[in-house]
Amino acid sequence: MLCTDSAPVLTPQLLLAAYRRGFFPMADEAGMIQWHDPDPRAVFPLATTRPNARLRRLLRKSGFTITMDQAFEEVITNCATVHGDSWITPAIMHACSALHQQGHALSVETWRGHRLVGGIYGVAIGAAFFGESMFSLETNSSKAAFFHLAEHLRQHDFRLFDTQYLNDHTASLGAVEIPRNRFMMELGSAVSSPCSI
Repeated sequence: MLCTDSAPVLTPQLLLAAYRRGFFPMADEAGMIQWHDPDPRAVFPLATTRPNARLRRLLRKSGFTITMDQAFEEVITNCATVHGDSWITPAIMHACSALHQQGHALSVETWRGHRLVGGIYGVAIGAAFFGESMFSLETNSSKAAFFHLAEHLRQHDFRLFDTQYLNDHTASLGAVEIPRNRFMMELGSAVSSPCSI
């Protein structure tokens, strides 16, 4: 299902209400906000979303430093610009930054020395996490951030890691598709469970 709002006014409250109901915003090529609610839905099963042995070795030798919530604005800006045209408009960036200030969004950063080289950000409600976007300026830098995030979510008893749509990249990280009705059941349980990011 897809809903379009010709004149969206994105607020933190609107975003939280939408995510709780399974909707998420993406801008089209004209910059108009569209509300997506796909069936099937792509998720990362937290129990099995882990780097394989080869990637673990590469990440150990990478020299990357990983932080959380140290550069949210830089991460979302890079996600919006690094890989060309993006669905992340200034309105989405502003609303997500407000969610971050309220404790409902987080970022994971990958650093090479003092240079930000990769990252991921998303929205958290209860024990549900909605992965929004990631970027990479070096090989495996976004993967380093992603798997750090997955481990963090496991350690904090998150139940749902939503990635919205399945594509080659998310599938390579372990994403699978589930029917929307199952997703909605898991979503309802997760957002009503107290959890701390």
